[in-house]
Amino acid sequence: MKTKILIIFLLINSAAYAQRSKSVKIDSLKTFGEYIIYEGDTLIIELREVQLLDKMKFVSEKDKRYYFWFRDKVIKSYPYATYAAEKLAVLDERLQKIPSKSKRKKYVLMAQNYMENEFSDKLKKLTRTNGRIMIKLIHRQTNETVFNLIKDYRSGWNAFWYNATAYMFDLSLKMPYDPVNVDEDFLIEQILQREFINGTLIEQKPKIPINIEEIKEKRKQLKIVK
Repeated sequence: MKTKILIIFLLINSAAYAQRSKSVKIDSLKTFGEYIIYEGDTLIIELREVQLLDKMKFVSEKDKRYYFWFRDKVIKSYPYATYAAEKLAVLDERLQKIPSKSKRKKYVLMAQNYMENEFSDKLKKLTRTNGRIMIKLIHRQTNETVFNLIKDYRSGWNAFWYNATAYMFDLSLKMPYDPVNVDEDFLIEQILQREFINGTLIEQKPKIPINIEEIKEKRKQLKIVK
């Protein structure tokens, strides 16, 4: 399909140019895989995929205000989740190169202290909604819940107390990201996809499989079953 589009594009441009200058000879186009042979030269033209999303429809003005309020929360929370995913990837890579268990533990503690000093003040300024979104987005980016990350890199006892503390703020560190079954998560994913296209957010590839069209289709099937 991509090759056909490229051929049509070049033919249209070639025909237009021929009308302006009859002395130009138009050779036939030949294709080889993703390459196009044109007048003896090989051209490589890559067309970016364009994702089209449904136009937003709001039932009421209240729903519209809620959407843009929630959108701001997602935009603010996403960079924290991507930063955590980046640091986790670096941490995993370096830990694999440290043979000593005690040295690995020391390195994890050093990384944890750095993260706390770097972001503790900023995280305190986040609202409960931001915290909930961030917990879900960390799962989206790492394929691990925050609870399991704490459990893996500290201890199960600490994870228990972290989770108990989060419950005081009506949050659970065990919350997964599930845009198929959870309406709020689906809204988060819709917002992310729109902001990636708009350029408001820079996309970081998630560790869990995300395909917005497949998610929509699965949600339709769930509604039919219900």
